[in-house]
Amino acid sequence: MEFALTTRWNAGRHTSGEAMLREILELGFRRVELGFDLRADLVAGAKKLVVEGAVRVDSLHNFCPLPVGVAKATPEIFTFTDPDSGVRAAAVKHTEKTIRFAAEIGARFVVAHAGYVEMPKLTDSLLEMFERSGPGSPAYEKTRQRLLDLRAKGAARHLDWLRQGLDQLLPLLSETGITLGLEVLPWWEALPSETEMETLLRAYDTPRLRCWYDVGHARIRENLMQSNSLRWLERLRPLIAGYHLHDAQPPARDHLMPPQGRIDFAAMREYLAPEALLVMEPAPHTPAASVASGLAYLQKTWSTT
Repeated sequence: MEFALTTRWNAGRHTSGEAMLREILELGFRRVELGFDLRADLVAGAKKLVVEGAVRVDSLHNFCPLPVGVAKATPEIFTFTDPDSGVRAAAVKHTEKTIRFAAEIGARFVVAHAGYVEMPKLTDSLLEMFERSGPGSPAYEKTRQRLLDLRAKGAARHLDWLRQGLDQLLPLLSETGITLGLEVLPWWEALPSETEMETLLRAYDTPRLRCWYDVGHARIRENLMQSNSLRWLERLRPLIAGYHLHDAQPPARDHLMPPQGRIDFAAMREYLAPEALLVMEPAPHTPAASVASGLAYLQKTWSTT
């Protein structure tokens, strides 16, 4: 069982792509995911180590490299579900650039955030109430239900826009052999939900579109809505291309290295898709020692011997 590390962890403190990847190699990784904050000035050095065979890049996180002129790195600079058709068109355009770069560097997957339902962000209200008194109060339940109701009313048109974007990307995905992984996001306004993910991917029925299961995000969803993340981990398993691995503390503090949070990684082991990528995703400020200990913990916990 081999793990990769995202360059999101250290890209921000390097001016050389080679030095960025060598720092990761020193921790015992031989595979990486190039993150959404990979600047253009880091590309040449990263390519050098890939060509030399020192490291393998299996996945890129949209948008990668960071689009020219964008000041703040975020995977949601543009989304496929934005009400603005210009933003949706930009999402497709820049995802195509990421797909071509993935093919150029020998990667197999691009991870993307699809977008959100346009509605009041009631997840923030749930978080505030959770922090004050925990879930389950009448006010909490009322807000939770309102969120679900509003989301259900508004989701259809956004899902149509998502499908339009995917339809435009599929020819390039087929041409390059790259698979696009739609990430499970933590906020309940996000698209697609677990149910929508399953329906969408089964309808497309192509290996070029898959789920990218973020275990920390899934745990936040569970904390806020009392969903069952292990159930969904099992149900979505045939559709999962890869995992983002990080621990989480309730209600929504994530990108911790295991076992610093509350996720039961031992219980998760039996539900993993056997061929899926395993990408560790620590917060950028995480000490190298914590990343190394998190890797050792997962290697021991998920050992098949």
